[in-house]
Amino acid sequence: MHRMQTPPYEPRTSSTIPDPAGSSARLNPVMNLAPKLIYGTAWKGDKTARLVISAFLQGFRAVDTACQPKHYREDLVGEALEILQDKHSIKREDVYIQTKFTPFPGQDPTKPLPYNPRDSIPAQIKSSLSKSLASLHTSYLDAYLLHSPLRTLPLTVEAWRTLMAAQDEGTVRAIGISNVYDVGVLKALEKERKVQIVQNRWYEGNAWDKEVWAYCKENGIIYQSFWTLTGSPALLTHSHTTSLADKLDVTAAQVLFKLAQLNNVVPLSGTTSELHMQQDLAAERIVFEKEMLDDYKRITDLIWK
Repeated sequence: MHRMQTPPYEPRTSSTIPDPAGSSARLNPVMNLAPKLIYGTAWKGDKTARLVISAFLQGFRAVDTACQPKHYREDLVGEALEILQDKHSIKREDVYIQTKFTPFPGQDPTKPLPYNPRDSIPAQIKSSLSKSLASLHTSYLDAYLLHSPLRTLPLTVEAWRTLMAAQDEGTVRAIGISNVYDVGVLKALEKERKVQIVQNRWYEGNAWDKEVWAYCKENGIIYQSFWTLTGSPALLTHSHTTSLADKLDVTAAQVLFKLAQLNNVVPLSGTTSELHMQQDLAAERIVFEKEMLDDYKRITDLIWK
């Protein structure tokens, strides 16, 4: 198993490998405010509030959700955030809240919809955004994403312009798009306004989304990943990864998260285990010493070559 029951990693010093996100941060000021790890709330159902509270008490300060009752309970994320503020003094300004507009094909029509699917795309987004703000008990969002491109590029651009308007109004601070695996879509959106966040699957099954990842790194776009651990069993059990984990006395999952963070990737963690929450957060503080650079390079070669 890639999740060894070891204590959270305690760092010795700062990493000897420079963080390449530095140049990207200069291209995208949003990066200076972006978290290194986000708690993901998909498929948590009725346990959502309890798990979000647990994650934040372990140290998370960023949460990702969506106005999509099919896979998310955005209302329970909001309930958790209220409890965290009222009972644990975790203030809104210290929390990164990210949610998404989900186009109709991604919704379950048997569940309450956050908009009328017969309305125009701008009207759907405005209705969904209003619902999200109410559910999350906030007057603004740190990030608002299109959950996926729409069925045509012109509709996607129309949706993007609506997100731009919400950003101009100050309702959302950063805008982006998820599940976009065509650089051409990003280029089309950037003719209107710079894409600030991309959230994609980054895992073995899509060859680590190399083209989109490289475009994001080159253009100062925050690249968030999901399915990183679940979708990468071969890398987590590879001898290079386990060797490095053994030398550091950490888990293979922590090695992969740290490697991601050093390479312009902000992982989402959706774990339900408090121990794994602690370990995932501790990954940021892992030190790759000089004698470990060969193992590190071999792992990165597995991904990017």
